[in-house]
This record gives sequence, structure tokens and C-alpha cells, in this order.
Amino acid sequence: MRELGLDHPDAYRGHLESHAAEWSALAALCTVTVSRFHRDRAVFEALGSTVLPALAQDAAARGAGRLECWSAGCASGEEPYTLAILWKSALAARFPRLELRVLATDIDVELLARAGTGCYKASSLREVPAAWLGQAFERRGDLYCVRAEFREGVELERQDLAADVPRRGLDLVLCRNLAFTYFAPERAARTLDRIAARLRPGGALVVGLHEKLPGAAAGFEPWPGCRSIFRRC
Repeated sequence: MRELGLDHPDAYRGHLESHAAEWSALAALCTVTVSRFHRDRAVFEALGSTVLPALAQDAAARGAGRLECWSAGCASGEEPYTLAILWKSALAARFPRLELRVLATDIDVELLARAGTGCYKASSLREVPAAWLGQAFERRGDLYCVRAEFREGVELERQDLAADVPRRGLDLVLCRNLAFTYFAPERAARTLDRIAARLRPGGALVVGLHEKLPGAAAGFEPWPGCRSIFRRC
């Protein structure tokens, strides 16, 4: 309101009603964009040890050449790059005929631009396994930049999760601390339905540690032994 020179919430509401572009600015201010590499380590350990190998075996069995993943609400890119690094450092050699592709989407173009640089402050890497630092990052002054070979296969795209989902079939979806935290129950349920429509049977959905799937969450079951990860029935 100060930036726009408005002195009352009603005036800001009127501005929203007459300036459609302001809704994106408001949405960006209403979310917490905390993002770090390897955030919630136990989740990525489960992905690396259990979920991704199972998905890769299923993909190979049906003759697929790619494992299709979606990082919804990717913020400045730490999550999709973590997934790519995990795959290439620990799993790619086991599945040489399979490529990992990660579609990373967010509504905030400034965050996507930051993700496009692939360079981060040390605070974003405090949960990164020590072995990754030299393998997947190069130091540029005060920043740590993801090496080019670990950025391959990561595609950045602006998308509003409340309105749309990718058109491709998916093996893995990471939708953490976004739809099932910020969306009203009805919208969260619709979003889950749209995700389910794109996620292949046997595919995995990862949510935030403190999130629950909305409603009855028909079509999903907890992935055995993995917290916050669900299997598409």
C-alpha cells in the first residue's frame, strides 16, 4: 500500500479490481519462499534409496527413456536441482538408459530468474551432503553455482498451480508446502485431482512434512516406510 500510495485497505482492494497484474504481486507477498538444497533430508534420502529406484524400474520395464518429474512451486530452484543432483550422483549409473527430466514451475518470475542462474549463497547449501559440494557445485566468489552437467534436464517454466498443471504424464511430483498449506480446501482438492490425472499409476507424490492430502485423497496411499510420500494407486 505504501509503494502504491494507498492509505486504506479498501483502496488497495479497488486497485486489485482494476489492475489484474497486481494479483501476481500480491500472491508473491503471501507465500513463504523458504528454499534450501536437500531441505528435509529424510525425504530426499527416501527418494534416493526407495522411491526413485522403484520408479526407474517401472519406467524401464515399460520401455520409457525418461523419468518425468515435476517440482511445483520450485521457488529459486533448490528443489529441482537437488533432485537432479541426487539422480546423477547416486542413480544414473544404475539406469544408464533412463534420463531424468525435471519440470520446475513457479508463479514468481523473479524467483525463476534466480533459479536460472543456478548460483546460491552458502546458507542455501547448509543441508547438502559434503560429497556434493565439490562434485556438483563450483565456487564463484561468495556464491556456489550448480555445475552445468547437473543442470541438464531441469526445465524452468512460469505456471500458476492454482490454475494449471503440466500437460505431460508424470512419474514423480513434488508439491511441498504450497497447495496443501495455502489453498482453501476446495481448491486444494481440485489441485490434487489435477495432479492425480497427470501422475501415472504407481507414481509418487511428495508433500510437505506437516501437510496432509485434502479430503479423502482417493487414489493415493502412503508409500511404505516413507514419510510425506504417497503412491498413485
